[in-house]
Amino acid sequence: MRALKMVVSGASNAGSSCTQICPQRPQEEDGTGPHETPRDARPVNYASIGPIAVYLPDKVETNAELKATYPSWDMDLIYSKTGIAQRHIAAPHECASDLGVAAAEKLFQQYQIDRSSIDFLLLCTQTPDYPLPTTACLMQERLGLPTATGALDFNLGCSGYVYGLALAEGLIRADAARRVLLITAETYSKYIHPDDRSLRTIFGDGAAATLLEAAETPSFFAFQFGTDGRGADTLLVNKGGARLPEQALQPRHRHRWPSDLYMDGPSLINFSVAEIPKLVADVLQAAKLTVADVDLFIMHQATDKMLAQLMDRLGLNEDRMPIVLRDCGNTVSSTIPIVIDEMRQRGRIVPGANNLLVGFGVGWSWAGCVWRDVWQVPG
Repeated sequence: MRALKMVVSGASNAGSSCTQICPQRPQEEDGTGPHETPRDARPVNYASIGPIAVYLPDKVETNAELKATYPSWDMDLIYSKTGIAQRHIAAPHECASDLGVAAAEKLFQQYQIDRSSIDFLLLCTQTPDYPLPTTACLMQERLGLPTATGALDFNLGCSGYVYGLALAEGLIRADAARRVLLITAETYSKYIHPDDRSLRTIFGDGAAATLLEAAETPSFFAFQFGTDGRGADTLLVNKGGARLPEQALQPRHRHRWPSDLYMDGPSLINFSVAEIPKLVADVLQAAKLTVADVDLFIMHQATDKMLAQLMDRLGLNEDRMPIVLRDCGNTVSSTIPIVIDEMRQRGRIVPGANNLLVGFGVGWSWAGCVWRDVWQVPG
C-alpha cells in the first residue's frame, strides 16, 4: 500500500485555486504517475477463503442440565423445534475479544501463519468489549499484528460473515491488502437472563477466525445484499447505547422474558421464509446458475425449525443444506464459518464446486453469494 502525500505550498496561496496549492503529479500517457505500473497491466487479485479456526468456550450447557434446573421446561419439545442439544457459554470474564483472539491464535498455530503478514483485521460482533475503543484495535495489539495493520469492527449479526467476505474481497481487489483476517465473535449469553427459556435454549457463544488471501482466480460470485430496517424491533437490545430510554426502539410485541435481548421468533421466521428464497433466486440469476448447479447451500444456522422451512421452500434436503448446530447452538455471525469448517473436515466441500453462502437475521439484514473453494487442506 502507498501513502499519498499532499504538499501545501504556503498560506500566501490561500486564495489560489487547487491547481496552484495542490499541483498534480506528472502523468504518463497511460494515466499513471511516474514509475507506476499501468492499471490494466497489474495482476488482478481475488479474495479466497483460506484456513478457518473455530473457538468455543470451555463451559458447555446441555439440555439435560437445563431440565434439572428448570423441571417445568419441556426440553424434548424445545429440542424438536431448535435442534440444539447443548451450547457453549462464555465465562463471566470472557468477552468477544477473548474468544476472537483464541480463534486467531489457534489459526496461526495450526496453520503456521506468520502474523506479520496480516494486512487487515475485520471483526464482526454485536457484543463488543466496550462502546469504544474499537475492539479490533485491542485485538491487533493482543495478537501482535503489525501497526500497519488496518482494523475495524462492524456491528452485524447473522448475515455478518457474508458481509465480511465482501469487505475482504473489496480490500483485496482494491490492492489495499493481500491477507485479511476476518473474525466473527459473539457472547450473546451476556444479554440473556438465566430464566429466559426462549433464548437460553438457542444462543451459544463462539468465535471463528478466517484467513482471506489474494488469489489469481475468483472464488466469490454474485454478492447480493438486502436490508429492511422495519424489522429492527424483532431482535434487539435497546439499552446500553446513546439513545435516551424514553426514545428507545421498543420490542414489536410484549417483552415476556427478563433478558436484555428481545427476540420475536415468529416474525423472524416469517421474514426469513419470505426473503431468503428470493435472495437465493437473485444470487443464482446473477451467477447464471440453477439450483441444480449448486453443491451445498450453506445457511446461517438459526434453528432447526427455520432451516427446515427454508429447506422445504427451496426443495432441498440435508445432504445439500447441512445443519450443524446441535452441539453449539446459534452462534450468530460464526455459524457459517463453523459449517464450512465442519464440511471441509468431512470432505464435503469439493474444490471448484459451486456453493451458496446465505446469512440472514437481525436488522433485518440478509446477504448471499456463490463461493468456490480453492484452498487445499494441508496434508
